[in-house]
Amino acid sequence: MVKRLITRYFKRRQLLAHAALKQRYLVIDLELTGLDAKQHEIVSLAWVVIENQCIKMSQSQHLINKEVKNLAQSPVYHGINNDNVAAGQSLHSILEHLSEHFNDCILVFHNAMLDWGFLKPALKNANITTRPKLILCTLQIEKKRLQHQGVEIKQDDLTLNECRNRYELPSYHCHHALTDAQATAELFLAQCHQISSGRGLKVRELV
Repeated sequence: MVKRLITRYFKRRQLLAHAALKQRYLVIDLELTGLDAKQHEIVSLAWVVIENQCIKMSQSQHLINKEVKNLAQSPVYHGINNDNVAAGQSLHSILEHLSEHFNDCILVFHNAMLDWGFLKPALKNANITTRPKLILCTLQIEKKRLQHQGVEIKQDDLTLNECRNRYELPSYHCHHALTDAQATAELFLAQCHQISSGRGLKVRELV
């Protein structure tokens, strides 16, 4: 156990020292029935790959969990109904497919605390023990960047749309997992280039 922890620690240190723009990223977004991982469910999950600073939409996935027990009022936000759910896949198969990328990608979320808060126990319940190389959060990257500039952060300043607006990125219709994953990927690349200012950017600067 101790040896495994030490190995993981040194792998993380090495990764943090690597050039950020040369890494492979998996940008993930979830649609949920609510915000509490203890009582709400994952409705759908989508991801896109970033490689060599390019968003590879050809490698994107959008999968719906057919095991959702109660959509409640959530279709108002994400538009997924019971018919869509019935045509979906098991959560276990979705998570297996997702976790195949963990060994060669850094994970990126817009709100990692929320989405990883759902994914981590779901992976555990599915007996999937593969660990991601690293998890980054565009919300936290933006918060850190604004704090460094001395900007006062208001309540809605860190939503995906508001963060994108600062980089003059186009508006998307949100609350569709694949669209939000793509929007987060675009935001992430914009943040990387803004922070780097033309110089080399290390992964540690995004943590």
